[in-house]
Amino acid sequence: MRVGVLSLQGDFQEHLEALKALPVEAFPVKDEEGIGKIDALIIPGGESTTMGILMTRWGLKEVICKRAKEGMPILGTCAGMVLLAQEVENWKQPLLGLMDVRVRRNAFGRQRDSFECNLDIKGLEGPPFRAIFIRAPVITEAGPSVEVLAHIDDYIVLAKQGNIFACAFHPELTEDTRLYRLFLGL
Repeated sequence: MRVGVLSLQGDFQEHLEALKALPVEAFPVKDEEGIGKIDALIIPGGESTTMGILMTRWGLKEVICKRAKEGMPILGTCAGMVLLAQEVENWKQPLLGLMDVRVRRNAFGRQRDSFECNLDIKGLEGPPFRAIFIRAPVITEAGPSVEVLAHIDDYIVLAKQGNIFACAFHPELTEDTRLYRLFLGL
């Protein structure tokens, strides 16, 4: 399996390093040709507005949406979750709109409010997943076809809609590869 990590901005290198522990080929992608050669895509954390502008400017938004509609699995983490949403509360920016969700940016506060916690994730065997939240978004509303996989209080922090996964935290900053395995069906 060939897994591309969108490498426009953000922590794409950390995802590439984490994927080395899995039986996949992982490489950075940042153009239409690269996206055309992969079997799955990860959209990393970073600055969602900047990534959205670059995706639009470089014509990647259309090709990513086309590949998603063809069934290519996509995992968006943190800023990637924001980009997958159909709507962002109180914020205007380019979005992919691939998930029937509304997202709130920086829902837990500023950088100094970052935290770690143990999450029970639906479909993940073993102990709770140690999740790292850094200026994390949350899903505040989800459509009927969205499956909630994890939440903190009333906030959805991991969800799936068909082949699209949206994750508020940073699995790439842990040594636990179970979330990648779940996403990739390994």
